[in-house]
Amino acid sequence: MMVNGLILLVQLGLLALLVLLAVKMISLMRAEPLAAGHQEDWAGKHPGTHQSEPASRHSEWPVAVRKPVVDAAPDRAELITQLHILAGLQERDCRVNGLDLSTAPNAVKTYAAVWLYGAGCALSDKTNRHSSALAATVAQIASRKTGIRQSEIVEAIDTLTASTVYLACFRAGLEGAEFWRFNHYVPPTSSLYEAITANAFI
Repeated sequence: MMVNGLILLVQLGLLALLVLLAVKMISLMRAEPLAAGHQEDWAGKHPGTHQSEPASRHSEWPVAVRKPVVDAAPDRAELITQLHILAGLQERDCRVNGLDLSTAPNAVKTYAAVWLYGAGCALSDKTNRHSSALAATVAQIASRKTGIRQSEIVEAIDTLTASTVYLACFRAGLEGAEFWRFNHYVPPTSSLYEAITANAFI
Protein backbone atom coordinates (compact mmCIF):
# COMPACT_ATOMS: atom_id res chain seq x y z
CA MET A 1 0.00 0.00 0.00
CA MET A 2 2.79 2.35 0.93
CA VAL A 3 4.72 1.45 -2.23
CA ASN A 4 1.66 2.27 -4.38
CA GLY A 5 1.37 5.67 -2.70
CA LEU A 6 5.04 6.37 -3.32
CA ILE A 7 4.71 5.42 -7.00
CA LEU A 8 1.68 7.71 -7.31
CA LEU A 9 3.63 10.60 -5.76
CA VAL A 10 6.54 10.05 -8.17
CA GLN A 11 4.16 9.98 -11.14
CA LEU A 12 2.49 13.21 -10.00
CA GLY A 13 5.91 14.84 -9.58
CA LEU A 14 6.95 13.79 -13.09
CA LEU A 15 3.66 15.08 -14.51
CA ALA A 16 4.20 18.43 -12.77
CA LEU A 17 7.72 18.64 -14.21
CA LEU A 18 6.42 17.91 -17.71
CA VAL A 19 3.80 20.65 -17.38
CA LEU A 20 6.47 23.08 -16.14
CA LEU A 21 8.72 22.13 -19.08
CA ALA A 22 5.90 22.72 -21.56
CA VAL A 23 5.14 26.14 -20.04
CA LYS A 24 8.83 27.14 -20.20
CA MET A 25 9.11 26.00 -23.83
CA ILE A 26 6.02 27.99 -24.82
CA SER A 27 7.29 31.12 -23.06
CA LEU A 28 10.69 30.76 -24.76
CA MET A 29 9.08 30.30 -28.17
CA ARG A 30 7.03 33.45 -27.67
CA ALA A 31 10.03 35.43 -26.46
CA GLU A 32 12.27 34.33 -29.34
CA PRO A 33 10.29 33.59 -32.51
CA LEU A 34 11.78 31.40 -35.20
CA ALA A 35 12.89 32.79 -38.50
CA ALA A 36 10.68 32.07 -41.47
CA GLY A 37 13.36 31.00 -43.89
CA HIS A 38 16.08 28.36 -43.92
CA GLN A 39 19.62 29.02 -42.80
CA GLU A 40 21.67 30.68 -45.51
CA ASP A 41 24.46 28.81 -47.18
CA TRP A 42 27.64 29.58 -45.23
CA ALA A 43 29.87 28.92 -48.18
CA GLY A 44 27.90 31.36 -50.33
CA LYS A 45 28.38 34.16 -47.82
CA HIS A 46 32.03 33.33 -47.10
CA PRO A 47 33.97 32.58 -50.28
CA GLY A 48 36.99 31.35 -48.34
CA THR A 49 35.21 28.18 -47.22
CA HIS A 50 35.34 24.91 -49.17
CA GLN A 51 32.55 24.47 -51.70
CA SER A 52 32.80 20.69 -51.55
CA GLU A 53 31.26 20.38 -48.09
CA PRO A 54 28.29 18.03 -48.05
CA ALA A 55 24.83 19.54 -48.19
CA SER A 56 23.94 17.79 -44.96
CA ARG A 57 26.04 20.36 -43.10
CA HIS A 58 23.46 23.05 -43.90
CA SER A 59 20.43 23.05 -41.64
CA GLU A 60 16.98 22.66 -43.15
CA TRP A 61 15.32 23.76 -39.91
CA PRO A 62 14.32 27.35 -39.19
CA VAL A 63 16.95 29.25 -37.24
CA ALA A 64 16.10 31.33 -34.20
CA VAL A 65 16.57 35.04 -34.76
CA ARG A 66 19.01 36.32 -32.18
CA LYS A 67 19.90 39.90 -31.41
CA PRO A 68 23.63 40.65 -31.50
CA VAL A 69 25.28 40.74 -28.12
CA VAL A 70 26.65 44.18 -27.33
CA ASP A 71 29.30 44.80 -24.70
CA ALA A 72 27.23 46.79 -22.28
CA ALA A 73 28.93 49.47 -20.23
CA PRO A 74 27.82 49.87 -16.65
CA ASP A 75 24.30 51.26 -16.41
CA ARG A 76 23.69 54.43 -14.39
CA ALA A 77 22.97 52.63 -11.12
CA GLU A 78 26.13 50.54 -11.40
CA LEU A 79 28.18 53.61 -12.35
CA ILE A 80 26.88 55.52 -9.32
CA THR A 81 27.75 52.56 -7.08
CA GLN A 82 31.28 52.37 -8.50
CA LEU A 83 31.79 56.11 -8.11
CA HIS A 84 30.58 56.00 -4.50
CA ILE A 85 33.02 53.16 -3.77
CA LEU A 86 35.93 54.99 -5.41
CA ALA A 87 35.08 58.28 -3.70
CA GLY A 88 34.88 56.52 -0.32
CA LEU A 89 38.22 54.75 -0.85
CA GLN A 90 39.97 57.95 -1.90
CA GLU A 91 38.40 59.96 0.93
CA ARG A 92 39.72 57.40 3.43
CA ASP A 93 43.16 57.38 1.77
CA CYS A 94 43.32 61.17 2.06
CA ARG A 95 42.26 61.03 5.72
CA VAL A 96 44.92 58.38 6.51
CA ASN A 97 47.53 60.67 4.94
CA GLY A 98 46.38 63.67 6.98
CA LEU A 99 44.12 65.40 4.46
CA ASP A 100 40.52 65.76 5.63
CA LEU A 101 38.40 66.68 2.59
CA SER A 102 35.45 67.79 4.73
CA THR A 103 37.51 70.64 6.25
CA ALA A 104 39.73 71.31 3.22
CA PRO A 105 39.46 74.58 1.24
CA ASN A 106 36.91 74.71 -1.55
CA ALA A 107 39.66 74.63 -4.18
CA VAL A 108 40.90 71.26 -2.85
CA LYS A 109 37.33 69.92 -2.76
CA THR A 110 36.95 70.98 -6.38
CA TYR A 111 40.12 69.07 -7.27
CA ALA A 112 38.57 66.00 -5.67
CA ALA A 113 35.40 66.48 -7.74
CA VAL A 114 37.43 66.80 -10.95
CA TRP A 115 39.37 63.63 -10.02
CA LEU A 116 36.04 61.84 -9.59
CA TYR A 117 34.87 63.14 -12.97
CA GLY A 118 37.97 61.60 -14.56
CA ALA A 119 37.11 58.33 -12.83
CA GLY A 120 33.54 58.59 -14.14
CA CYS A 121 34.82 59.01 -17.70
CA ALA A 122 36.99 55.90 -17.30
CA LEU A 123 34.07 53.83 -16.01
CA SER A 124 31.55 55.04 -18.63
CA ASP A 125 31.22 53.90 -22.22
CA LYS A 126 32.51 56.19 -24.96
CA THR A 127 29.10 57.61 -25.81
CA ASN A 128 28.52 58.87 -22.25
CA ARG A 129 31.98 60.26 -21.57
CA HIS A 130 32.14 64.04 -21.23
CA SER A 131 28.34 64.22 -21.26
CA SER A 132 26.24 66.60 -19.18
CA ALA A 133 24.51 63.60 -17.58
CA LEU A 134 27.84 62.24 -16.32
CA ALA A 135 28.87 65.68 -15.08
CA ALA A 136 25.58 65.98 -13.17
CA THR A 137 26.01 62.50 -11.64
CA VAL A 138 29.57 63.27 -10.54
CA ALA A 139 28.51 66.68 -9.20
CA GLN A 140 25.78 65.08 -7.12
CA ILE A 141 28.13 62.47 -5.57
CA ALA A 142 31.01 64.92 -5.05
CA SER A 143 28.68 67.46 -3.46
CA ARG A 144 27.53 64.90 -0.91
CA LYS A 145 31.13 63.89 -0.15
CA THR A 146 32.70 67.35 0.03
CA GLY A 147 29.87 69.75 0.81
CA ILE A 148 30.44 72.17 -2.08
CA ARG A 149 27.59 73.17 -4.38
CA GLN A 150 26.85 71.10 -7.47
CA SER A 151 26.89 74.22 -9.64
CA GLU A 152 30.52 74.90 -8.63
CA ILE A 153 31.49 71.36 -9.55
CA VAL A 154 29.75 71.54 -12.93
CA GLU A 155 31.47 74.87 -13.61
CA ALA A 156 34.86 73.32 -12.78
CA ILE A 157 34.14 70.40 -15.11
CA ASP A 158 33.07 72.79 -17.89
CA THR A 159 36.32 74.79 -17.53
CA LEU A 160 38.51 71.70 -17.18
CA THR A 161 40.96 72.62 -19.92
CA ALA A 162 41.54 76.11 -18.53
CA SER A 163 43.41 74.83 -15.47
CA THR A 164 46.54 72.66 -15.42
CA VAL A 165 45.66 71.48 -11.90
CA TYR A 166 42.17 70.41 -13.04
CA LEU A 167 43.67 68.57 -15.99
CA ALA A 168 46.21 66.80 -13.78
CA CYS A 169 43.50 65.73 -11.31
CA PHE A 170 41.22 64.63 -14.16
CA ARG A 171 44.02 62.56 -15.72
CA ALA A 172 44.86 60.97 -12.36
CA GLY A 173 41.20 60.04 -11.84
CA LEU A 174 40.98 58.60 -15.34
CA GLU A 175 44.11 56.47 -14.91
CA GLY A 176 43.28 55.48 -11.34
CA ALA A 177 39.78 54.27 -12.20
CA GLU A 178 41.02 52.39 -15.27
CA PHE A 179 43.52 50.55 -13.07
CA TRP A 180 40.95 50.01 -10.29
CA ARG A 181 38.48 48.55 -12.76
CA PHE A 182 40.72 45.53 -13.39
CA ASN A 183 42.87 45.35 -10.26
CA HIS A 184 40.47 46.54 -7.54
CA TYR A 185 42.81 49.16 -6.13
CA VAL A 186 44.08 52.59 -7.16
CA PRO A 187 47.86 52.88 -7.54
CA PRO A 188 49.39 55.60 -5.32
CA THR A 189 50.63 57.57 -8.35
CA SER A 190 47.03 57.99 -9.56
CA SER A 191 45.39 58.46 -6.16
CA LEU A 192 43.40 61.55 -5.27
CA TYR A 193 45.82 62.40 -2.45
CA GLU A 194 48.80 62.26 -4.80
CA ALA A 195 46.98 64.32 -7.45
CA ILE A 196 46.13 67.05 -4.91
CA THR A 197 49.48 67.20 -3.12
CA ALA A 198 51.50 67.08 -6.35
CA ASN A 199 49.57 69.88 -8.00
CA ALA A 200 48.39 72.17 -5.18
CA PHE A 201 50.01 73.89 -2.24
CA ILE A 202 48.28 72.53 0.84
